[in-house]
Amino acid sequence: MRIGLLTEGGYPYVSGDARLWCDRLVRGLGQHEFDIYALSRSERQEDEGWIQLPPQVSRVRTAPLWTAEDDGVVHGRRARRRFAECFGELAAAVCAAPAVLDGSEAAGGPTAVEASCGVEADRFGSALYGLAELARDEGGLVGALRSEGAVRALERACRAPGALRAARTARVPDLLSVAAHVERALRPLSLDWYEDDGLGSVDLCHAAAGGEAALPGLLALHFAGVPLLVTEYGVQLRAHYLASSAAEESPAVRALLAAFHGALAAEVYRRATLITPGNTHARRWQERCGADRAKLRTVYPGMEAARFAEVGERADGSGCADPDSLVWVGRIEPAKDLISLLHSFAEVRKEAPKTRLRIVGAPADGPEGALYLAHCKALAAQLFPDEAEGVHAVGDNPVSFEEIGGPEVPSLAEAYASGAVVVLSSVVEGFPISLVEAMFCARATVSTDVGAVVEVIGGTGLVVPPRNPRALAEACVALLRDPERRARLGAAARARALELFTVEQNITAFHGIYLEIVSRSPVRRLVVDGAGDPLPFGVPAEAHVPGRWTEARLVATGRPRWAAGAPVRATAPLPAREGA
Repeated sequence: MRIGLLTEGGYPYVSGDARLWCDRLVRGLGQHEFDIYALSRSERQEDEGWIQLPPQVSRVRTAPLWTAEDDGVVHGRRARRRFAECFGELAAAVCAAPAVLDGSEAAGGPTAVEASCGVEADRFGSALYGLAELARDEGGLVGALRSEGAVRALERACRAPGALRAARTARVPDLLSVAAHVERALRPLSLDWYEDDGLGSVDLCHAAAGGEAALPGLLALHFAGVPLLVTEYGVQLRAHYLASSAAEESPAVRALLAAFHGALAAEVYRRATLITPGNTHARRWQERCGADRAKLRTVYPGMEAARFAEVGERADGSGCADPDSLVWVGRIEPAKDLISLLHSFAEVRKEAPKTRLRIVGAPADGPEGALYLAHCKALAAQLFPDEAEGVHAVGDNPVSFEEIGGPEVPSLAEAYASGAVVVLSSVVEGFPISLVEAMFCARATVSTDVGAVVEVIGGTGLVVPPRNPRALAEACVALLRDPERRARLGAAARARALELFTVEQNITAFHGIYLEIVSRSPVRRLVVDGAGDPLPFGVPAEAHVPGRWTEARLVATGRPRWAAGAPVRATAPLPAREGA
């Protein structure tokens, strides 16, 4: 079958989100044909280029989200009126969104089904598709979304009765900021991806994330009836809430953007054929944001187990490690809470003075990561005098900061093998990749109870509350003193990881889901190739069975019935409508 893979800020670019997962999926499903539709996030990402693509990728189409040139489209009176009506409805639906969609209240408000269903959800969806149809008829909306009319429509919605309390306080700079953000998010509406030779020709759209990545899939579903599969290993709405809480924006901007992204997420979940969260933690977020439980299928992300096989399959899983060492592996940033880890290690040293702590990883990109690493090193020097700069014997330092590729940790597998216990101290975590890697290496683990940690561990490691250095220390000491328990936990962890978190299980799951979705899709069109021959799987086999579900659907148009002819451009007012 032919799959339209939709990405945003990732595959096929060298850097970005979900790059490895998408590449493994495409390479693992060589019997299918993939068309990639990618949205880029930055000029640097585009300059870095693409990874080498496998032969089953037949087409790659890209578009930038970080910049948009004026498309030169000049709307006539009719088009301007259509835009004003549609964008006004979209702004009204966003501003009237329930307060649960505000990131500050998302964790404890009413259920998202109550928040996303009903009149406002219908208003948002109808307005969104109205804008998409206008863009298709007129050639683009970049200029219209940047216009003063869009800002004024947003202002009217904020001042209308029943609007969000925070939205009523929006000032002109706030409105300009929100309008710019919405214009960026809605740029996929103006793309030329939705014709019969584009996304209209695929058998299935698979969005590798929610939000902007899934928006082209919504339009392919709307225009051509192409079923949509949405995979979220990190919930986009949750990521927006976390980012906005750290941004220096006014309450009005945060409230409006949270409402917009909440409404978009609800529409994606409502229209998707199936949704595949990467873990139960993500699944709960999706349910709260409006996803129907009947559409949800948990599919764990696949990871390469072979690179950890040598360490994990050694005869004595704990004998290869330093029995007095704790190991932390990951990206150094505030969410990992290395400060609590260092305080916890101070407690560990009181009970086990010979213990060492090895922190293996590089700082996160940007100045924040480097500053946090410097802060951690300063704290380590304060808590453990041997760590301070100066003349000392090799090996006297109880805490070391290292990076993969150095003489002592030449590979990621050796980093996990260098200690008896692997520690995860995060306060915010989605799917804990480092924890799964440690499980592949048959390491005993101590982790904080955040994100999907408990689901991943499943009883094969110790879990403690976050931001609790004493509890973390007690768990570490318990495992350091009991090598037999460490070995049992490590063996169980490796067995669990091999069963649930390999690339093979991930590919097998999606292969079955693809077939299931396509087999249930009714006939929407007759798809042919350049020679006029039908494309394989262009029409599902069971669609040939006579029944009402196949009537009047043999050939679909790429446009709404009311727009079957050439688009009419109202470049000048008609005489009969003067003064209207």
